[in-house]
Amino acid sequence: MLSQSLRFRTGSRLLSKRNAVSQLRTLIAAPKPGSGPLMSRRSDRALPSIRGTNRWLRTLPAFLLIVTASTFAIFNYQKSSSSVVSSTLYALRTNADAREALGDEVYFASKVPWIRGELNQLHGRINISFWVKGTKAKGLMRFRSERKTRMGYFETLEWSLTMEDGRTLQLLRPQSSSPLPQVIDDNIMREATV
Repeated sequence: MLSQSLRFRTGSRLLSKRNAVSQLRTLIAAPKPGSGPLMSRRSDRALPSIRGTNRWLRTLPAFLLIVTASTFAIFNYQKSSSSVVSSTLYALRTNADAREALGDEVYFASKVPWIRGELNQLHGRINISFWVKGTKAKGLMRFRSERKTRMGYFETLEWSLTMEDGRTLQLLRPQSSSPLPQVIDDNIMREATV
């Protein structure tokens, strides 16, 4: 009887150890290179070691450079597609003095124009300059306009063309505050006076 009780106790100890071992799950190491694909993974597997924690320090300057260049390119594209730039370029094409100096086919000097200066229509401040070229020459066009009151009109203060040789053409006529040509139809004037 004593031997049976010893056997039972020993057996129960063995049973309890087996239950404890089966309840504990061993950790499985991450697969090593060349060991083949791992078809299933347990949720309590060992995590892979982190080799280089400062790898991002090498790529951060490149990332910041790309983001900064993209930001400048986006804002420059916004300026170059603005109605102010399109209108001043049109006015430059139709201006007799500018056509005489630049020649025909007046357009931006480069394929990707860089518009310098401030183009803030909301607060009434426009001060831009960009390079233009024609069939004869190349020059820097400057345009500056301000709106003094919130609901007022823009007043053009400067519209000039500086050629590569250094001479400056003042394109703004003293009697006009708009660089766009004033075309008035006689029929419209007659209807307005009647």
